[in-house]
Amino acid sequence: MRGMQRMQKSWQEIAGLVLPVGCAGCGHPHTVLCDRCRAALAGKAARRVRPSPAPSGLPPVHAAAPYGDEVRAVLLAHKERGALGLARPLGEALAGAIRAACGGRGGPLLLVPVPSSRRAVAARGHDPTRRIACAAAAGLRHEGRPVRVLAVLRQRRAVADQSGLTARQRLGNLRGALAVPRGGAGLLRTAPVVLVDDLMTTGASLVEGARAVGAAGGRVAAAAVVAATAF
Repeated sequence: MRGMQRMQKSWQEIAGLVLPVGCAGCGHPHTVLCDRCRAALAGKAARRVRPSPAPSGLPPVHAAAPYGDEVRAVLLAHKERGALGLARPLGEALAGAIRAACGGRGGPLLLVPVPSSRRAVAARGHDPTRRIACAAAAGLRHEGRPVRVLAVLRQRRAVADQSGLTARQRLGNLRGALAVPRGGAGLLRTAPVVLVDDLMTTGASLVEGARAVGAAGGRVAAAAVVAATAF
């Protein structure tokens, strides 16, 4: 299975280099992401966002952009169509949200991605949130910020497809679904945690991620996402 995933990833990367491309946001030819869509993704200051209603247990969340139009198209191209070249601009957008979430706070920081299901990762050939988190961390480290990606959250049971569920149903669907393996608990205690995801809608995934990190002894200081439906 891992060999097949690596082969799929390699073909996706090669295709992005040799095939004609259009902007993932608007379709403008001969560019992976045009200047206008890049600005829509990360051209504004990241801001604090809260879904309505805001679920109990949701950490403070900052988003780089509203979810819609070009931003939605870019996220879907990266996540569902394997446009891996978009990881860098998406990582730049996420890095902006992380900066806003942390303010002027210095010191080491752990970025903990909210995981996709194993089935979704296998189908896509990559873990989009982890890839974006790594791109964001690379940019932040280039600025001199001591940031590390710690992908320690695991799904410990199957969950239903979230699409079509209400906010309350999503919370119930995800409650208790994530856990931190024993070997990861000690690592979580080394620095404050920022939960990261590509998108926030109801906040249910971030609530469950924060619960699992807290249960393992970690301290969630904030959350950051590329885009949010409430912006």
